[in-house]
Amino acid sequence: MPSVLYEKKGKIAYITLNRPESLNAMDMDGWGQLAKAWINVRDDPEVWVAIVNGADTGTERKAFCAGQDLKEIGSLMSGGGGGSAEGFPEGFVLGKGIEVWKPFIAAISGIATGGGLELAMMCDLRIAAEDARLGLREVKQGVMPGGGGTQRLPRLIPFCKALEILMTADFVNAHEAERLGLVNKVVATDQLMAEAEALANRICDNGPLAVRAVKEAAYKGTEMPLDKGIEIEQQLVQGLFSTQDAMEGVMAFVAKRKAEYKAA
Repeated sequence: MPSVLYEKKGKIAYITLNRPESLNAMDMDGWGQLAKAWINVRDDPEVWVAIVNGADTGTERKAFCAGQDLKEIGSLMSGGGGGSAEGFPEGFVLGKGIEVWKPFIAAISGIATGGGLELAMMCDLRIAAEDARLGLREVKQGVMPGGGGTQRLPRLIPFCKALEILMTADFVNAHEAERLGLVNKVVATDQLMAEAEALANRICDNGPLAVRAVKEAAYKGTEMPLDKGIEIEQQLVQGLFSTQDAMEGVMAFVAKRKAEYKAA
């Protein structure tokens, strides 16, 4: 069985971490499959939004993703590989060199720790089930996050709280994660995918090129001074004005009808 399942339904791509016997902890091959899934979303014109979730473990212990498969890492280290990241597939540090302006939604149930939380933070929006527990626990094993955890967490929540989570390796529950701004919403566990799909469909009701431009402007803007960010925004605005979708959006508004966007 593949470590990552990829399925399309309408305009939504479903990316499912599929190692339930390991609480969906990912091995190196799995990270490579995940990077390919990201590229599939980027390159497929039929996909407008992606939802990332973890396969049902079939036990009381639920997991979005328990991070990196430490048994595999232990084997590599004992085999003389040391702590080097050499040999990890391209895309292992997700988001580095793979820019996708389509929205990603993480649907988090159970444990999301280490690389699992890093993956969730790479997504743009996060819906958590009431049973979700989130953390970056690498320091418990004498190592540190290596998939963007030390960089994304302080950008999402207050700096001192990010350091507390990173240094103590404590889990935070779903409601605390929502209070901190780490997740957008907490829902009953049996409503998780329905809520993620409802959010995806609300996004799909909007102009897809405009949604992607908004994401691009927001992310690029966080990396530069305000005046430079506004320049990026204006460039993207001008680009949208020449699209068929922009014309359709205006005409639909005037005619008081639902717009029929084509991502063109």
